[in-house]
Amino acid sequence: MTDTPTPRPTTTDRTLARWLWQGYIRKRWAYLLLALVLLAVEGAMLGAMSYLVQPLFDDVLIAGDGGMIWLVALAMAAILLLRGSARLGNRIVTTHLAQKTRAEMQESLVAHLLRMDQGFYQLHSPGQLIERVQGDTLALIELLRNVLSRVGRDGTALVALAAVALYMDWLWTLIALVAIPAMVLPMLAIQRRIRRKSGEARVNSAALSNRLDEIFHGIATIQLSGTEARESARFARDVTRFRRAAVRAQIGQDAAPSVIDVAAAIGFATVVIVGGMQIIDGSRSVGQFMSFFTAITLMFDPLRNISALAAFWQNILASAERMHGLIDTAPRIVSPPPPHAPVPGRDGCDIDIGGVHFAYGREPVLRGLDLRAEAGQTTAIVGPSGAGKSTVFALLTRMIDPQAGTVRIGGQDIARMELSALRGLFSVVSQDAALFDEPIRDNILMGLRDVPEAKLRAAIEAAHVAEFTDELPQGLDTRAGPRGSALSGGQRQRVAIARAILRDAPILLLDEATSALDARSEALVQGALERLSQGRTTLVIAHRLATVRKAQRIVVMDAGRVVESGSHEALLAQGGTFARLHALQFATPPAAQAGAG
Repeated sequence: MTDTPTPRPTTTDRTLARWLWQGYIRKRWAYLLLALVLLAVEGAMLGAMSYLVQPLFDDVLIAGDGGMIWLVALAMAAILLLRGSARLGNRIVTTHLAQKTRAEMQESLVAHLLRMDQGFYQLHSPGQLIERVQGDTLALIELLRNVLSRVGRDGTALVALAAVALYMDWLWTLIALVAIPAMVLPMLAIQRRIRRKSGEARVNSAALSNRLDEIFHGIATIQLSGTEARESARFARDVTRFRRAAVRAQIGQDAAPSVIDVAAAIGFATVVIVGGMQIIDGSRSVGQFMSFFTAITLMFDPLRNISALAAFWQNILASAERMHGLIDTAPRIVSPPPPHAPVPGRDGCDIDIGGVHFAYGREPVLRGLDLRAEAGQTTAIVGPSGAGKSTVFALLTRMIDPQAGTVRIGGQDIARMELSALRGLFSVVSQDAALFDEPIRDNILMGLRDVPEAKLRAAIEAAHVAEFTDELPQGLDTRAGPRGSALSGGQRQRVAIARAILRDAPILLLDEATSALDARSEALVQGALERLSQGRTTLVIAHRLATVRKAQRIVVMDAGRVVESGSHEALLAQGGTFARLHALQFATPPAAQAGAG
């Protein structure tokens, strides 16, 4: 995989901040306010602690006032207890706020992605999308835990400590902080670099997730081809890119506090000289200087944290910009505005595809396709690989939309139908049965509710799922494993067939539905599918021509067009494309055919 260039920021910081606030944070303002109050209490205690240093030195340690010992000690203990309680309360509140808000953002991202069309998924790999849902939303935790603490606790602490320092001596305070304004320009340059490098790190992290996704889903192919070393090397290159970008981003974040240390060094050295001379000549007390020195020393820590705030914010914005861009990408295939075209009943689901052109990118797939399937009949679609057969199914279900031409069901343009109602017309069984790491029962039901057990049992018996689930210790409640990996290919396909039987939709789409079955199971399931197709509009894609012999009509596609149509016998008699495909398939010795399957 090649490096993906980091896009330049296209969304303003204010827009991103408003999106985060209005979309996810504002609704929990009460938690936010409570967290800020607790943070303010925690920060203010540092100012109180530094103030108590003066009586500790002047009244207790130097003047020897025994009565003040108890008062100062109790006051310091109370300050530490209050600060610790406020810190714990804040951690509880901000953790709840951050995790709940992140969960909502992840839910909204996934809900949005589920509405995107197939063209979107051709441009965005699973690994990249996983990184956005998982990795980029971690920035919200950073916002609510780190940024909030810097604004609330460190900001309050800075004000309280500055007040104590000014109270002790305004001139000392001015001297200690005079070098800080000179550090503004270097810090602005660091912030720009952080935003750029953080974006690069997120892009490389997405590439790393995508590489892992490909490795683990293709592990069998990698092992069988002996390319473990090759894949390890490719992964190592991706890790190196990510590591370099992440190190650069982190160095930028760490550089901002270091700039403050330079200012602190200059200020401290000057104050020690000036303050020391004043103590020597008796114009200032040791307690005043120690209280001031404690306040200034403590002040530089929150000042350092606040200086890093811009770095954290730029890192957060790099992730927020990616999430915002994802949410801002509108799905291209949506339900049309009402009134919607009526959805036909079971007996009226004839299909008409007229003059359809479609291309994936610049590669044309369908070139003026005209195809008709009569309601209640079985129409088979055959042809060489790349003819556009599976694209027909994607068009019918509006997983894609044509660039030209129309698709009609029951005489109605499907582009005018409500999307969920249109897709409710179809049951689909494909050669790549999509199963989930849930119980087999749930994989069959696929969200259907209140299905009688007898009806479910009839479906699994018709698809011959019961033959293997009855032998499992947990039966239908056995988990199918990630992508159905706990089942064999034939078992996965039978589960998908049971799903289609139970769905009982008026149009049945079969894309190599029996391709993963052995000869015995294929015969059994083929019989079940033939019974299921009775009274339904059925379209069948098949490479093995023997499986479509009983279809009322066979459509032959080549290069995105229909080149022949008719019955099995009529097409053989024509001696055209179908006859050549038939001769090529059945000229192969039976043993070779079995090996190919």
